[in-house]
Amino acid sequence: MAKLIYVANVSLDGYMEDERGNLDWSISDDEVFAFWTDFQRPIGTYLYGRRMYESMVYWETANVKLNPSTGDQPDMMRDFAQIWRAAGKIVYSRTLESVSSASTRIEREFDPDAIRRLKASSEADLTIGGPELAGQAMSAGLIDECHLLLNPIVLGGGKRALPDNLRVRLELLGERRFRCGVVQLHYRVIV
Repeated sequence: MAKLIYVANVSLDGYMEDERGNLDWSISDDEVFAFWTDFQRPIGTYLYGRRMYESMVYWETANVKLNPSTGDQPDMMRDFAQIWRAAGKIVYSRTLESVSSASTRIEREFDPDAIRRLKASSEADLTIGGPELAGQAMSAGLIDECHLLLNPIVLGGGKRALPDNLRVRLELLGERRFRCGVVQLHYRVIV
């Protein structure tokens, strides 16, 4: 059975977006970007809320800037774009009218039983992105693992990466410290 993995960049005080809805505060140097690229390689399907999808759909048509010294596209960015395009994508939204990426479908309602069937039938793991959608999946007991990249910044407000009023026990499986100060925490959800 495939695992459902929640992945998120998180501020030290637990936010995924700042008060204006921005995600641009997270650190993505070459080392962190390489981690995310390698992490995504075995993923077969991304489950997104609307806002997370709208920020990630950039990779569908990403015109990765050329390296001025060589005239080449950065390999890491090209690799990430190819990985992202190859995966299936499901966007959960009541308002999104159409998608602008291949291998993507819209679901109007979050259905825990449909996710259970998807996990049972998938050959590759799935990720879930977006705090509201992930919160619904956590509340339904569907999340198997969490990968949180803790960024060295305090936002003071915004959209929380983990929902309020939810109690879930986690087992730390691993951690990694990046030179830029980001710390990756890998947890298994204990049922």
